[in-house]
Amino acid sequence: MIIKNARIILQDNQTVIKDIWIEEGLIQAIEDKIEKEDEILDAHGMLVMSGGIDVHVHLREPGYTQKETIHTGTLAAAHGGYTTVMAMPNVVPSPDNVTTMKEYLALIEKEAVVKVVPYGCITKNEKGKELVDFEALKQCGITAFSDDGVGVQEDAVMEEAMKQAAQADVLLAAHTEDMRYRRPNSCIHEGIRSAQLNLVGIPSECEYKQIERDLKLAEKYHACYHICHMSAKESVALLREYKNKGADVSGEVTAHHLLLNEMDVENENHKMNPPLRSAEDQKALIEGLKDGTIEILANDHAPHTIEDKSKGMAQSAFGIVSLETSIPLVYTELVKTGILTLEQFQNIISANPAKRFGFHDRGKIAVGYEADLFALEQKTSVIDKNAFVSKGKNTPFDGRKVEGVIAWTMVHGKIVMERRSNG
Repeated sequence: MIIKNARIILQDNQTVIKDIWIEEGLIQAIEDKIEKEDEILDAHGMLVMSGGIDVHVHLREPGYTQKETIHTGTLAAAHGGYTTVMAMPNVVPSPDNVTTMKEYLALIEKEAVVKVVPYGCITKNEKGKELVDFEALKQCGITAFSDDGVGVQEDAVMEEAMKQAAQADVLLAAHTEDMRYRRPNSCIHEGIRSAQLNLVGIPSECEYKQIERDLKLAEKYHACYHICHMSAKESVALLREYKNKGADVSGEVTAHHLLLNEMDVENENHKMNPPLRSAEDQKALIEGLKDGTIEILANDHAPHTIEDKSKGMAQSAFGIVSLETSIPLVYTELVKTGILTLEQFQNIISANPAKRFGFHDRGKIAVGYEADLFALEQKTSVIDKNAFVSKGKNTPFDGRKVEGVIAWTMVHGKIVMERRSNG
């Protein structure tokens, strides 16, 4: 295939129109004009970017297929411009041993529309007690581990996890939540809005106190450590401090924590964990992304049934869907407004996660790299949850206007999603 008239990013906001020749799923050449007897895909000057790599997705299968399946979740990823997603292990059965992991990988191979790389659990059944066999799971190709959704509460268990992960040369991605700071029925950030709505709040200490613990351990044992869904200004400051010390640490932030804060909370679709925090926290997250402290835009795509999201703020499930909306939202709100450059945008959604998580064959538009790409059309559209291909419709962005539309997505040189002119 030859992609004609692709607008690709050079640096900052500089772009150039090029042709891209793809053969056997790889980029073979990038030139002003390529003439071959191959299939032609005309990009019509649309922005063509390296496929999004989302390091934090909940596909819900096996165990919770009423919420999402591997097929519907990865189809949503394709509609959102994502070509690789990393699936969190809070499914049933837990992928905490070689036998279960092999069955999980076979299911992914059968059902996925885009590339899926699963996490292994840090502890068996994510119970926070007994560590998994990192070395054995690494032999299955698993190099990243998380107990997402709960986090590792016991200090001694996390310390041993850091030691063993460093020895096995694998990455720990931590959901940081110190449950000693969580009160019953807590559901949004403890701040102005929780007081206005008379709701039990979740303080920022719940997140950053455990981050502080983990960063000290990562530095001590030279472990490779990644912070999931950062939300608090103190978390940003801590990550910046330990990166400056030379620790092998990184962090991610979601589109919803960048674009919303506690004062936007209206209903259950604004309930996520960690919660939307203060405007000051939101500003710190954006600054952390701009200065490179936070390197990765992740989604924490968390689909739920309508029933699970209709039980009132205190009792409804935490989480929102985001795979189909985050790239257009961040492009509209942070790139079009000049807060981030196109180059920074491409880095946080593709190049940086590829580098951090060891995907050395993707993350760039360059000769020899995987032809994992998407095209962003410069046109206005309105987010419509009823048009989502994800089973989850739980989004706070329904009805929001965006200035970019994913026109098509390509994985290993094959189109896996093409949006027709009627949307």
